[in-house]
Amino acid sequence: MPEHKTWLEVALNGPWGKRRHPDLPVTVAKIVADGIACVEAGAAILHVHPYDEATGRQEHDWRIYAWIIEGIKARVDAIIYPTIPTTNESDGRGRFSEVEELAKRGLLEWAAVDPGSVNLTYLDSIARHKPGFLYQNPDADILSAMELAQEFRLNASYAIYEPGFARAGAAFEQAFPDAPKAIYRFMFSDGYSFGFPPKSFGLQAYLSLLADMAVDAPWMIAGLLVGIEPLIEETVQNGGHIRVGLEDAPRNDGRNNLQWVNFAVEGIEAAGGQVAAATDVRHVLAS
Repeated sequence: MPEHKTWLEVALNGPWGKRRHPDLPVTVAKIVADGIACVEAGAAILHVHPYDEATGRQEHDWRIYAWIIEGIKARVDAIIYPTIPTTNESDGRGRFSEVEELAKRGLLEWAAVDPGSVNLTYLDSIARHKPGFLYQNPDADILSAMELAQEFRLNASYAIYEPGFARAGAAFEQAFPDAPKAIYRFMFSDGYSFGFPPKSFGLQAYLSLLADMAVDAPWMIAGLLVGIEPLIEETVQNGGHIRVGLEDAPRNDGRNNLQWVNFAVEGIEAAGGQVAAATDVRHVLAS
């Protein structure tokens, strides 16, 4: 039976808006309510995207993040961290201006750092000759993000879309030895062309790669347009952690964020695990 506690992260919304799921929280009040409910049900970590409530579109504004973080933390203890803009409208550190403002105010513990660029292409759009979206993360941006992580003592949450991202992430960690530990989040998908499907061979490939690089780091399973159900038991048994939520969920999945949390908690406990509180996560990262 696993001796460690399993971290449960919830990606509450993502950039999709309500077109992908009618229950996707957009307003500050709804994001706060969803976050509180998910933490009370067992989540320790929350990832959020900010929205302009008038237009229903993403609005990268540190003040919106602050309202969300402060609203949730007024009721429950959780690690809450923001997204970053998908386009680099300002070079280097300017892309992380919201992260920097929140960190200056003591509101952040983690930061999203994606150590590589990737084509976000729907598998079913290729046959229709419809191009996907290039999610760009040039080295200059990654270096800026790691500088912030080191300066403000933020744990970098690496989104590992492809195996090379893990290799790059390890190299960036070595280049910033005074930065806190990074978390390697393996991104699976059934609907996009990147990475692996949620199958054991993909997870074992990632774990073998970390072992080959002698990287002893916390890791979790996640993804986009994916149900990570097939990997929950194996993840818990191997000492990993889990992310669910409406940012990651497959199309036409009827579950809301709270239902995803309840499902994940049941899966963790069925595998012999126990969900961690935010204090447990902090303790591991500090050790």
